[in-house]
Parts: sequence; C-alpha cells; structure tokens
Amino acid sequence: MHRYSRIPASSQAIVVGQQQTRENLPFTIRVVHTEQALDKAVSIRHQAYGRHVPELARLLTVPEANDAQAGTTVLLAESKLDGTPVGTMRIQTNQYGPLGVEGSIQLPEWLQGQSLAEATRLGISLGRTGHVAKLALFKAYYLYCLEAGIDWMVITARAPLDRQYENLLFQEVLPGAGYIPMQHIGNIPHRVLALPVAGARQLWEDAGHSLLQFMIHTQHPDIRIDMAPDGKAHPNGLRSTQHELSVRVS
Repeated sequence: MHRYSRIPASSQAIVVGQQQTRENLPFTIRVVHTEQALDKAVSIRHQAYGRHVPELARLLTVPEANDAQAGTTVLLAESKLDGTPVGTMRIQTNQYGPLGVEGSIQLPEWLQGQSLAEATRLGISLGRTGHVAKLALFKAYYLYCLEAGIDWMVITARAPLDRQYENLLFQEVLPGAGYIPMQHIGNIPHRVLALPVAGARQLWEDAGHSLLQFMIHTQHPDIRIDMAPDGKAHPNGLRSTQHELSVRVS
C-alpha cells in the first residue's frame, strides 16, 4: 500500500488554527461557463503553446472536444483592468472515464482505484502577471481537488517544466521511465508526476516550502472555482460545462 491515504473531506481544511492573510490579485480566476470565456481561454492557450510547441499550437485555435466532457473544468484567469485573458488550465477528473494520460500509459497500481484529477492545457501570458497567474492557477487546481475529494493531482510535463513540479514536491509516477511520448499531447515526450492532495500541505510544511504561505496561509478571494453564473456554489465542487459548451466543440 502506498504511504499516502485519503482523509475525510471534512478533515481537509486549509486553515487549522492559524489566521490567514488576505491578498488581492490583479486578475480573477473563474470556471468557464460561457462561449465568450471559452474563447478567451482558447486564445491564451494558443498564444502560450505557440511560444514553445508551435506544431501543437496550430491545433489549438478552436475549442477541443475535451473542453466539454463531463468531469472536465476549464479555468480562466482574466485581468481586472481590461478583462484580457492572462492564463488558463483544464482539469479533468476520472469520475466519468479515464484520464487523458491513461491513453498513453498504464498508471501504477498505487493510483488504480483512486480519485484523480489531471491538469492539462496550462497557458499563461508573458511577464510577471503571467508568472503569478501560473501560481494562482496551480492553487485553484489544488483547491478544486480539495473541494472535490480528489486523492491525487496528476500532471504530464515536458522539459524543463517538469522541474517546476518537482520543486512543488510532485513525485515520479513511473520511476526511471523518463520522458514518454504522450498520444494525447501530440506525441511530445513528457514525464508523469503526481501529488497527494490530502498530504500536500504536510509535505510543504515539512519542507519549509517557499510557496506554503501563498498556498495555505493566504486567502485569495479572486480565486473562485466552484460557482455557477448565478453565484450559487455547487455542492460537490464539480460542475460540467457540457450543456453550455457542447455545441461549440462537437
């Protein structure tokens, strides 16, 4: 049995006996619910991939079918100043089917039967705002997984981005396998890494991680990941955009 086990959702509180600071961001992060928001997410996705993997970026000028699948959520970071997109991320859970990465590899036994969420299609703008947006999108991913009762966060990362996830204490899913061509990402070689959601905070605390304050002890009211357009929270923390967006990507 792997050394990390799931704890009850009621025990997964971010704040335990420590007062949080509050920080406003120069952008908001919301779940994509509209065609306009999806267009913005696609535009920043296309721009970001165009800088690093232009051959893949040519395929990312329009929404993808995966954007509207059940169990999938697209996040969008928008500038407060003028509403321009500064970042995006897509989160897919295995609630309704296998993750995208499972089309390329077989996950090890310790991830079988676990609740998983894979982050893909991360794209950010250039400059400091984009850098902060990347951190905030990762926090949104983490918060989403806490709310949804996810056991493991799973990512695929090409060099040198994989080092950033190692620095966040993600661990190798297939030790020694190195970079594997991923069929769901244009056969570009990636490493597969994972982080236990319930154990992440303890890992960061034990390591004295530089992002502990940002991730755990700071409130970011501009990150809202489970709200419908009417402002009401969805009780399970998950919401499919399939009904609103399927027409666009079918």
